[in-house]
Amino acid sequence: MNPALKLSLFLLVLFTLGDRALALWDKQIRENCKKEKKQSNCIKYLREKRSNLQKGAVIEIPVMSYK
Repeated sequence: MNPALKLSLFLLVLFTLGDRALALWDKQIRENCKKEKKQSNCIKYLREKRSNLQKGAVIEIPVMSYK
């Protein structure tokens, strides 16, 4: 494949999917907060972090262990 074609396809994918790739969906937020004692506070906190991320603000994301 032509390198220019590869570069243009890469940039197209990067700009079309780049802003949507990092945010959690509502279903993922609910699944992550099922184990918490105060589920409503957890959901509100993660939704606020998601909106800040989509606005472009720098946020701190806690690491959740996967079992």
